Amino acid sequence: MFRRLAVLLPALFAVLALAAPGARGASFFRDDDEHVKASLVAAEASVQPGRVFTVALKLEHQPGWHTYWINAGTGYPTKLTWDLPPGWTAGPIQWPTPEKILDRTGAITGNGYTGTTYLLVTVTPPADLKVGENVTLKAKAEWLMCEKECIPGEANVSLALPVRAEEPIYDEKGQEVLTERNQLPISGNDLPDFGWEMQATQNGNTVWLQISYRSNSYRGPFDFGSSPPWFFGDKDFIAYDKPQIFRSTKPNVFVFELQLSPLADSSIKRLTGVLRTEGRAEGVWFQPWVARTQKGLIVDVPITRISVPATPLPAGGMAGTLLFALLGGLILNLMPCVFPVLGIKILGFTRQAGEDRGKVARHGLAFTGGVLVSFWALAGALAALRAGGEQLGWGFQLQSPGFVFALAAVMLVFALNLSGVFEFGLGATAAGGSLQTKQGYAGSFFSGVLATVVATPCSAPFLAPALGAALALPAAESFAVFTAVGVGLSAPYLLLSVFPGAVKKLPRPGAWMETLKQFLAFPLYATAGVLLWVLAGQVDQDAQLNAILGLTLAALGVWAYGRFTSPSTAAAGATSSPQARARLGLATGAALLAAGGWLGWPVQAEIQWEPWSAERVAALRAEGRTIYVDFTARWCATCQANKKIVFHDADVLRAVREKKVALLRADWTNRDAAITAELAKWGRAAVPFNLVYRPGAAEPQVLPEVLTPGVVLEALGK
Repeated sequence: MFRRLAVLLPALFAVLALAAPGARGASFFRDDDEHVKASLVAAEASVQPGRVFTVALKLEHQPGWHTYWINAGTGYPTKLTWDLPPGWTAGPIQWPTPEKILDRTGAITGNGYTGTTYLLVTVTPPADLKVGENVTLKAKAEWLMCEKECIPGEANVSLALPVRAEEPIYDEKGQEVLTERNQLPISGNDLPDFGWEMQATQNGNTVWLQISYRSNSYRGPFDFGSSPPWFFGDKDFIAYDKPQIFRSTKPNVFVFELQLSPLADSSIKRLTGVLRTEGRAEGVWFQPWVARTQKGLIVDVPITRISVPATPLPAGGMAGTLLFALLGGLILNLMPCVFPVLGIKILGFTRQAGEDRGKVARHGLAFTGGVLVSFWALAGALAALRAGGEQLGWGFQLQSPGFVFALAAVMLVFALNLSGVFEFGLGATAAGGSLQTKQGYAGSFFSGVLATVVATPCSAPFLAPALGAALALPAAESFAVFTAVGVGLSAPYLLLSVFPGAVKKLPRPGAWMETLKQFLAFPLYATAGVLLWVLAGQVDQDAQLNAILGLTLAALGVWAYGRFTSPSTAAAGATSSPQARARLGLATGAALLAAGGWLGWPVQAEIQWEPWSAERVAALRAEGRTIYVDFTARWCATCQANKKIVFHDADVLRAVREKKVALLRADWTNRDAAITAELAKWGRAAVPFNLVYRPGAAEPQVLPEVLTPGVVLEALGK
């Protein structure tokens, strides 16, 4: 309500100002306003009795000025009031795909139109209309036009047309209307060769719109143009001025993360509006040979409302997650860098308190506070990272291939740490020996802080999942997880400070701690494997291979770091100084980690392959398409090298897009009788084997086993 008043009040003041002495013109409303010119045009140059035809309100905006869509955001939409002869009817305005209206700072101020816009209306004349007469259609158009200021405008528009019996003709103005009609937003049902699936899910103030796309006749690369798609809700349900996060979770699946409007009506059960894409006709929604250039897709889908986090929780839900975090913190005390100082620290509390059990307990509470504050600081830092990640496209975190790959890398690195491949935090562990020298409650508090630092290198089995939770769960839940880990870590200190005599019952440190540490690495290896399995369902085969090789490079990096910094290297007779070896290990490890991240990070494939079949080849040849067939297998190293070299080349990718090449993959990884028979037909019994079918050629061209971009470009160019 207040937002609407903020828009209407300036308009009211504009009315008063123009009505005052000295205002331009005697009347506020002018038919020939220079900012927006309105006229009525028709697609057909004549009318036939009973035959439906299309007219349009043509709005010509001066540079910098705009009018508004049906859901204006700010302002109000254009309105048409008809004055038609008896028996005539006019339908509602058919709104073109809108655009974002931006102010000088780049902030979104509404949804509307600039330039020349056609608002189409279907008009139906009576069946008994007399041939030979002329009819005049009249309407009153009202709009709000804005640039730096907003001014209401109106115009009385009319259109005279002859009534004829023969088929209508289309003049220049009519062609403009037809062009605009062909660019109206469409639904999936308007293109029968395309399969569509839409889902809308709401959790709190966030709505996720997922669109799965499948073409029966074309699976070329998606081209969204220079800017991402944008969803325009036709009701005050989705916030028009909030950022929208768009990403592709896997080939042909797209997710839009939207924010609710402050005016959202909770009773709304369907998400409706228009999805605008700036891409070319051969982009997401349209076949390249269809002579239509729609910029919008109609969205009308039921909303599924959920009240649980959008990312999955482990078995047992949030309670189970907190229990595992608490147990993890407890077990953390058994790690080699924590357990040896446990009893020493409690004895230090006792000495400081002079055997006063109440003071000893308060020292334990101060120590616990230091631990919890440290974990909260870590949780806050990761929450800030998560908030920044949302701006980069993290929404359904575990549905984001990049997030899944990063989490798998974290799990793998922590597991290698537990296995003894490398060690972090040796300096912090040494610093832990001076914890007991601190005095007073402040000393106990900061001892808890330092104990957290000392424990962090050993916390892999439990801090790594907590880190994942901090990025995958809402902020409140992630803070609860870190709190549980901190409580688990500090609980033995607190209990032993209440019962200091129990220190004598603690087991002696020994080799069992290292055995336990290495054993706990295997759950993390399993977690990394599960995450790779999840990633395999989100990306194509090439990206899966890149992820595996990238994780291998990351593992090599931490091994190199551990090898160069390990004391055993010096014992083996290394000639360089420990500092030089440490610098070399750090540099080598960082370089290999960066290379692994670069290689393994999932990216959306620029081209899409579809499964090979003889029937599909025949259908594409009948359409006159150029076809590239790749007979391949995952176990074929040459096949993978060919694809890396050829289909990551910019010139090849450009040729595939421009020539609309159909890419078919015959995957021979598993036995396939049809592929075996096709290979035998060409006298082959092995892969790689590649064919290029060109329009008009009787037989395909057989390419050599080892490919280069030049070979493929030559084959496609003939």
